[in-house]
Amino acid sequence: MYRCIATSLEGFIHQVATCYLRHGYWFYVQGVVPQGKIPEEIGRKLIGKYGIDVSKYVRARRKKAGRANVHYIRYGRNFLLLATHGAHPFHREERGSIRDARVTGIRIEGYLIRVTAEHDGKRHIRVQIDPEHYRALKAYFLEKATQRDISWLSREFWRLPFEPYAPVRRQLLCILRAVNKRRKEAGYEVLSQSALRFKRWRGKVFEKNKPPDYGRP
Repeated sequence: MYRCIATSLEGFIHQVATCYLRHGYWFYVQGVVPQGKIPEEIGRKLIGKYGIDVSKYVRARRKKAGRANVHYIRYGRNFLLLATHGAHPFHREERGSIRDARVTGIRIEGYLIRVTAEHDGKRHIRVQIDPEHYRALKAYFLEKATQRDISWLSREFWRLPFEPYAPVRRQLLCILRAVNKRRKEAGYEVLSQSALRFKRWRGKVFEKNKPPDYGRP
């Protein structure tokens, strides 16, 4: 049975970034199941239409023959169809809607996921806070920097709903430094980096999990 329904946003991000994009599924169509439509039915139609529910051996043969492979994944009412290079009905039927993650990143729930070319010549998957959302977060914390005490600010940082992938950590550290600069200028105690989460929660992508426990209230 083809598993495609992520039970958490964390699992959805993980699966897309580390399992699909990392293996060349760069071409994608992003959609939202309309209200009044049943997500499971939409998923079954797409999986059947594009022959997605196949074994790893079939996928390997398709790749060897120069044909594309396609994956489908959904979280809530948000879904993605992702494909590799090669001939496939997906590239024909979805023409006009297909985006390339190397050019246009995938945006969902405040995240931006994209494929980048680094100085080593290799492709890397970058998971970060979407720039617009990042700017709003920074403005929020700078507004509260001298209005709230250090305990309140620490809790707010700790509760941010972003998994600490390396680019996310760098973004949050940048906000923390800006907050500390403002607090220092006002003569207030500064925050420690311990206010930020550096350990990612690892659960099952397609199975029910306990709520994330990050170790602090």
